[in-house]
Amino acid sequence: MKFTEGYWLRNERTNGLFAMEAYYITHIPGGMRIVAPCAHIPHRGATLNMPAITMEFHALGDRTVHVTAWHYEGYENGAPEFEKNETITEPEVIIDETGAVMNTGLLTVRVNKYPFSYQFEADGKVLTSCDFRGLGLMRWDRKPVPMSAVKDYLCEDYQPYMLNELSLSVGECVYGFGERFSAFVKNGQSIETWNEDGGTASQIAYKSIPFYMTNRGYGVFVDSSDNVSYEVASEKVERVGFSVPGEKLSYYFFYGPSHKEILKEYTSLTGRPALPPAWSFGLWLSTSFTTDYDEKTTSSFIDGMLERDIPLSVFHFDCFWMKAFHWCDFEWDSDCFPDIRSTIKKYHEKGLKICCWINPYIAQGTEFFREGMKGGYLLQRSDGRGVWQTDNWQNGMGIVDFTNPDAVKWYLDKLRTVLDAGVDCFKTDFGERIPVDVQYFDGSDPYAMHNYYTFLYNKAVFGLLKEVKGENEAVLFARSATAGGQQFPVHWGGDCFASYPSMAETLRGGLSFAMSGFSFWSHDISGFESTATPDLYKRWAAFGLLSTHSRLHGSGSYRVPWLFDEEANGVVSFFTKLKCRLMPYIYAKAIEAHEEGTPVMRPMVFEYQDDPACTYLDRQYMLGESLLIAPVLSEDGIAEYYLPDGRWTHLLSGESKKGGSWYREKYDYYSFPLFVRENSLIAMGSVDTRPDYDYSKDINLTFYEPEEGSKAVCLIPSADGRIVNRITAEKTGGRVIMSSEETVSAASITIIENGKKRKHDFGDK
Repeated sequence: MKFTEGYWLRNERTNGLFAMEAYYITHIPGGMRIVAPCAHIPHRGATLNMPAITMEFHALGDRTVHVTAWHYEGYENGAPEFEKNETITEPEVIIDETGAVMNTGLLTVRVNKYPFSYQFEADGKVLTSCDFRGLGLMRWDRKPVPMSAVKDYLCEDYQPYMLNELSLSVGECVYGFGERFSAFVKNGQSIETWNEDGGTASQIAYKSIPFYMTNRGYGVFVDSSDNVSYEVASEKVERVGFSVPGEKLSYYFFYGPSHKEILKEYTSLTGRPALPPAWSFGLWLSTSFTTDYDEKTTSSFIDGMLERDIPLSVFHFDCFWMKAFHWCDFEWDSDCFPDIRSTIKKYHEKGLKICCWINPYIAQGTEFFREGMKGGYLLQRSDGRGVWQTDNWQNGMGIVDFTNPDAVKWYLDKLRTVLDAGVDCFKTDFGERIPVDVQYFDGSDPYAMHNYYTFLYNKAVFGLLKEVKGENEAVLFARSATAGGQQFPVHWGGDCFASYPSMAETLRGGLSFAMSGFSFWSHDISGFESTATPDLYKRWAAFGLLSTHSRLHGSGSYRVPWLFDEEANGVVSFFTKLKCRLMPYIYAKAIEAHEEGTPVMRPMVFEYQDDPACTYLDRQYMLGESLLIAPVLSEDGIAEYYLPDGRWTHLLSGESKKGGSWYREKYDYYSFPLFVRENSLIAMGSVDTRPDYDYSKDINLTFYEPEEGSKAVCLIPSADGRIVNRITAEKTGGRVIMSSEETVSAASITIIENGKKRKHDFGDK
């Protein structure tokens, strides 16, 4: 939120109180406390009628510091609290006449007494600082309160916002804030963390996360479920400013210095992602949104994929599995599906998992709505006149109140009937259109609940799937999210258009999402709105099938490949099979994401933090640490991409290229820039018909461009989420030595050096 008019002047509606002097500094358990008056105190009398900002710094291990600041300690805003895993440790604290130093081991907080400021340091360098007028309370639209009589001693009348600003150094770039489709580097942007249903072509987001990190080696998570407003080198180009409603500010500072270590710390605090089942990494096919379909239609799609040799893992029933005007009563449309149990059983026998679309909005006129209204399970109007309702989406719909435990049970019990029919997972759509003129069962502030609602919604549904399907089988396809939502994968990128610019903005959103603590992400292959050309469909299919999760879905038309052209069948088949063969590598990265919070899809800057050419790259990415992917983003078939230093080998053609250069090349539909990093040991499976199989059987190992003295490790997962083998390759003295913890069933072992292949004798171990 902008509080100034240029650098020198403040907005006329702003009345600011800023921390100006660290008057008291005390050592407290886990850290230190500062009382900072809002003016210099030259003598004791100046302490009268003097507002002050109080701050506390607490150490959470050696890389994380929790910062809190407040004006009025007793102010309650009713905001729900993010779930956090927090353990306070004891840092070293030194206080003297100039200020104070708090040392966690790797991270130092230094406070200057007058003029007040503080900074974070590591490795002998200043990472960032809060300087003059960088911390304070903004009393928006303040009305003066007279003190002339006792009856006039009233609470001050203003809208409170706590503000903190952290400095940016020259060349420092800011990333994250959730799945945002604007420029990948967020410098110069004003960002509101307010979830909205806005598509992929605007500055608003379905998934707003109050977390960012920079290429300077640190991250910042603002611990507020309310709307956190950021000015990212925008209001003041040398600072990131963030403000929250209320009289208190809380944030966590994480030191890396690598992006991987930052996200490890952040997800340790807010929750690591669950491991999606291996079958969910295969191809999903949807009925699409507003299309007409019944059992005959869906069966023809499934059989058509089989006839065209396209491996299909999940079939998804979108909204109209229920009757029109009945969303969401979770009753199958018997006119289209007269015996749904038999239908789903038949699809299971074809090796498919089944997904159904749901949301938390209940249309009136259904028995389910009447139950919710009678039981008090729906959000209530703020004026006390019953259930909050709207016609925006469904007629007279109400919204489930997930702060009411009885409402949660009622909602989930209804979903149990859908699972009982044979459904395996849910697409938890929406969760962003949450009103603020409502009352919650638990009394939560409705503004702060606007974003937090999606956490409660997805947590409830994910918990049901874990209970019914088992810990290792639970998976969602969710659209909305807030901090901590990474625990309930998978998320997809919302409503994109069938165009190359929309494909590029979708990728940008996914990369920002990855820099915000989320590891598993998908998007509507070929675009949701409109219908793609055959050219775009085939290019997007290649991109989509080398994302962590892959779904064919649209709005007003079906997305089966034969409706585009004959070649599309072959392209979808080729890349689906390629992904199945890559599953030993991909699923090992998924386990890493689950255990450490490292995303599977990674922006180039994530892996190459010190390469200035990667700082702004948002049209290519790394899949894990070894595979570089650059989707073709133009109808002329020309890809422009950058290879960082080293030697790179094209996975499909075997061509070797030197890194540290840009390339511009034309590709047919069966290829695109897909390169393997040097010193990588990659395992490919022998099965290309499904994503879940025994990855340790008949694996094909390739050691790519090993350097002298290099050592590569290949982890072999099982489809149930365990690492079952660890294979090591090392080049020393011109020879490659390979070893394994377990006996290897290998179809082939290849070493690629200088673009030339040779077989290698692995031996018994």
